[in-house]
Amino acid sequence: MQFDSSGLQVLSREECLRLMSSTPIGRIVFTDRALPAVQPVTFLLDGERIVIRTGIGSKLAAATRTAVVAFEVDEFDPDLRTGWSVTAVGHARAVTDPGEVARLASLPLTPWAPGSKDHFIVVETEQLSGRRITAEPASTATSLHPPAS
Repeated sequence: MQFDSSGLQVLSREECLRLMSSTPIGRIVFTDRALPAVQPVTFLLDGERIVIRTGIGSKLAAATRTAVVAFEVDEFDPDLRTGWSVTAVGHARAVTDPGEVARLASLPLTPWAPGSKDHFIVVETEQLSGRRITAEPASTATSLHPPAS
């Protein structure tokens, strides 16, 4: 098991992909009018590619055409102080090939937002990294943080 300089467990590519596939909501980071923008989206993995279904005239659809984007998913338990986060970086592209659109439309990707969502964006996962924080053993937590008097 590998840890980073902050003591967080570094996740393998395989574990990052497994965790990504376990949650239906992620956040895509893109540029909107020269400023960073973050938008939550429903998605699924198609191999290592991230597939997002949106409206053809959406801000997201316009902003992600052939752009480099980041994509993040996570899960945290604030009571246990545990969790994980996975970040992917890659080029986003609008899917225009009718055969690919038909194949992606058959995937179990159901948008949560209302309205027509017949436009697909695919993000090629070029960089992938993840971290996990686990609960500290009681003896370590006690020795690092003695009780207040």
